[in-house]
Amino acid sequence: MLIAFNKPYGVLCKFSAEPARPTLADFIRVPSVYPAGRLDADSEGLLLLTDDGALQARIASPRFKLAKTYWAQVEGTPTEAALERLRSGVNLGDFTTRVAGVRQIDEPPELWPRDPPIRWRAKIPTSWLEITLREGKNRQVRRMTAAVGLPTLRLIRAAIGTLSVRGVAPGTWQETDERSLFGSASPC
Repeated sequence: MLIAFNKPYGVLCKFSAEPARPTLADFIRVPSVYPAGRLDADSEGLLLLTDDGALQARIASPRFKLAKTYWAQVEGTPTEAALERLRSGVNLGDFTTRVAGVRQIDEPPELWPRDPPIRWRAKIPTSWLEITLREGKNRQVRRMTAAVGLPTLRLIRAAIGTLSVRGVAPGTWQETDERSLFGSASPC
């Protein structure tokens, strides 16, 4: 079984109860499924869950280089130099990121409101970036954008492989299959 869940802001990626914080158990009541990877509480979007340990490893492990695409709303307006740094790899001190797909985009038209909304400041513009990674270190996108002077205000995982969050409302999930994740390519 493979579940595509649109994780809302503030939800913890675990099933065990947490005082005063929502967890996956508040949204998904399917026995024996576990997250394939994770999203921080302050990140939103596509989270995959499965009851298949081998599939979970293929999704989560950077060894399989499954693309993960994020929409990042950043503070400021990116320069071409900042975008190129993000694309070519950013030294974050403890590691240097791999080559990434990065482009500036308009706000995604199907974007849902965030609760609570991001902070808004009249004199500081925001921009949207689409960032595609084939690795996934802790808080990597946020650290990358901050390193080039574009702090992330809102972060949404839009896709994993060929599977997109489009059509899955926040806080809801749908069952899917490996073909929708890996497309026609072999998963291994």
